[in-house]
Amino acid sequence: MPNKTVEALIEGGKATAAPPLGPALGPLGVNIGQIIADINKKTSGFKGMQVPVKIIVDEDTKKYKISVGTPPCSSLIIKEAGIEKGSSSPKTDKVADLKIEQIIKIAKMKEDSLLGKTLKEKIKEVIGTCRSMGILVEGKPSVDAVKEINEGKFDKEIREEKTEISAEELKELEEEKKKLAKEMEERREEFITNAKEIISKMGGKARGEIKAKLVEAEIPIVIIDELLPVEAKPDEEKAPEKKEEGAKPEKK
Repeated sequence: MPNKTVEALIEGGKATAAPPLGPALGPLGVNIGQIIADINKKTSGFKGMQVPVKIIVDEDTKKYKISVGTPPCSSLIIKEAGIEKGSSSPKTDKVADLKIEQIIKIAKMKEDSLLGKTLKEKIKEVIGTCRSMGILVEGKPSVDAVKEINEGKFDKEIREEKTEISAEELKELEEEKKKLAKEMEERREEFITNAKEIISKMGGKARGEIKAKLVEAEIPIVIIDELLPVEAKPDEEKAPEKKEEGAKPEKK
């Protein structure tokens, strides 16, 4: 008899025998309680996130294999950093800071889908994603964090596969996040002031010319688009006005 595959999306660490798993597994004659326990053990690191799970059951022997998918690396970083999204201007705006232990945790979660051969290489891949999201690592830009990893600064944590941080460290990260948010807001106000000054001085100039000047002044593209609306295309014509029903044509 062929294998039977059951697929479901469950919350990490909170699978139950209720639908969709229970009704799908019941007819297969397997130990549902044991499967649920195994799923929760395998997905405990994804609490609060939806995780794809696949259970492959041999209908003759009742043996089963559980395959757990993982959310994208960026989603795991967002979850670990406690933010809603990454930075829209990662080069200038940093939105959070992560400890090396948190990076190790994410690397271990994604180890089957990352390209690196060693845990250290996988960790550097995760840090690369942090870079594109405006996330600091150990209080430093990702480039500097990778440099310190190459120099062996975190070899002990990596060797021990340390993934937990203390309550005190967590509190420090929260304070750092507030500080980064305040700095980002102050920087935004400064960018807006400079951009408005440039736009005012270049009044009457073509949008492309003004935009080039704003880019040259290193104004983030998000702010440029906010302050410099896209001009309507010349060939865009206004839709003809709709005549009121029953309106009589004007007499010549």
